[in-house]
Amino acid sequence: MRFGVFYEHQLPRPWKDGDEHRMFSDALDQVSLADRLGIDYAWEVEHHFLEEYSHSSAPEVFLAAAAGRTQNIRLAHGIRQVIANYNHPARTAETIATLDLVSNGRVDFGIGEGATRLELGGFNIPAKKKRAMSLEAAEQIANMMVMEPYPGYEGDSFSMPCRNVLPKPLQKPHPPMWMACTNRDTIRVAARNGLGALAFSFIDPEEANAWSEIYYDIIKSEECVPLGHSVNANLAVVSAFSIHADRAEAIRRGQQGFEFFGFALQSLVARDSVPGYSQIWENFQNERKKDDEELIRLASSDDPSQFAHAPGIGTPDDLTKHLLALQASGMDQVILMQQAGRNKHEHICEALELFAKDVMPKLMKGRDEREANKAKELAPYIEAALARKQRMAPLNQDEVPVVRASVARAQVNQGSADS
Repeated sequence: MRFGVFYEHQLPRPWKDGDEHRMFSDALDQVSLADRLGIDYAWEVEHHFLEEYSHSSAPEVFLAAAAGRTQNIRLAHGIRQVIANYNHPARTAETIATLDLVSNGRVDFGIGEGATRLELGGFNIPAKKKRAMSLEAAEQIANMMVMEPYPGYEGDSFSMPCRNVLPKPLQKPHPPMWMACTNRDTIRVAARNGLGALAFSFIDPEEANAWSEIYYDIIKSEECVPLGHSVNANLAVVSAFSIHADRAEAIRRGQQGFEFFGFALQSLVARDSVPGYSQIWENFQNERKKDDEELIRLASSDDPSQFAHAPGIGTPDDLTKHLLALQASGMDQVILMQQAGRNKHEHICEALELFAKDVMPKLMKGRDEREANKAKELAPYIEAALARKQRMAPLNQDEVPVVRASVARAQVNQGSADS
């Protein structure tokens, strides 16, 4: 199993001068620590206008800064908003390729579409068309990273003429592609398109097993027709994360932030918003049903059936059992949601260090062999899927349109000739 850390860049109100600067600085320090500890991925979201819940509107900047501070950890867009209204596909292709080059080939590229009216309405994206717009753009982004020149495109959500989109990524044919998934239906969409599935839902091992069966059954079937130029057959799931030798202290440090994460997301989807005047943290405090001390009382036994706090929060042994169950259910990666609500930077760092010392080694035993066996098993299915892909036809050199010089330059030249 592989592991990642996850950033929404949450910042509950009230805000003080310097809070955003401190938050980004702390997050970069945490990614640097995760790299030194051997954690595999740093996942960064892209959201817009979502006060308190996510101040991560420019993930490419954050990941580029992280690239300069790290050596091995993969720098993962989880996700990049790929609809042209957010980011023109050519700009996304340029950004992903540049980050891949400056990071020495450490980029993963997750695609997404946004879910809230704040985001969709802010960029004039019709909610009923967002899935189709996202997949259309993502396919062309992959083509832009591979084809030289890109032949041009006339589509439903964007159009552009023939251009050679530069630079090209270091990873060939392009960085691994993923898709944000929140339910069984989107798991199916990811598998049909040969994309890794980023399961941004907190699911138990039983549901994880169902998702894994759905996903890999489709990967192995004729339904799988890759959207990109490779197949990334992987399932990643997000987990709450706060560990300490004392279970009660782990709950005090991490449970409130975990609950705020879900509350804030639900608020942004289901409640009216007044830009500039959010009250999400205040509402959360007023509506929280159980406080930490009540959760600690319920967790005082060693019977997990009595626990009311989130799986992933507890002692190293608690987390190990949780992760082993997810591994047995078919998950390839668990993404640790350590930065949420008002979780403290020093507590996050302590938990990551304890995780690397007491938990991660137990989950890494036999990993290379398992991954090699999986790759061998899937190889013929992936080869067949790529053979089914209908690829954009390249242009012969004599078919590439000439881009004429500007009218102004032509007029200047004509004027010189006349004189």
